[in-house]
Amino acid sequence: MANKKPRTVLFRRKREQKTDYESRLKLLLSKQLRLVVRFTNSRVIAQIVEFHTTGDKVLAAVDSTSLKDLGWNYSQKNFPAAYLTGLLLGKTAKAKGIKQAIFDAGSISPLKKSKVYAFLKGVVDSGLPVPHEGKDIFPNEDHLSGKHISTYAQSLKGKKEYEQRFGQYLKNNNNPEKMSETFVAIKNKILGSK
Repeated sequence: MANKKPRTVLFRRKREQKTDYESRLKLLLSKQLRLVVRFTNSRVIAQIVEFHTTGDKVLAAVDSTSLKDLGWNYSQKNFPAAYLTGLLLGKTAKAKGIKQAIFDAGSISPLKKSKVYAFLKGVVDSGLPVPHEGKDIFPNEDHLSGKHISTYAQSLKGKKEYEQRFGQYLKNNNNPEKMSETFVAIKNKILGSK
């Protein structure tokens, strides 16, 4: 009869793949504020978090749905929305006296030029110092501003695919060709506010 070793049961959050405890420990040992970003199916959630033994304390938080108040009526989870959410969080954090933070992407494996780095670019552009690997990780300006979406919409104008691809925007009376113009207006609004 073989000697059976008892099976180790992982922590619930590790089993559910919600928390990577090894990377979390490294971030916590730095004793710095964490810039946390999470992407859901419909929005971007971002927070500046401080560790406490009784539980993390959120010092500043922004959700991409708050962009609607500024005039953004497009997707709440695309590249421009991620960038604008980062920009808004950075400005909010600076207004609350936060000097710097370290980036915590959670269980997301950040890829160069991805939405995670579009968000980080927004935070860095707001003036909040966040250590990162360099400028080559950020998406290009066309992706950040949504110009690639506007150009694609113009190329489909008058075709059947136009209605299929941009039906949600058109239903809400939003012109996808003007996304980059709206982006610039909201960016200037965020940067203009103190």
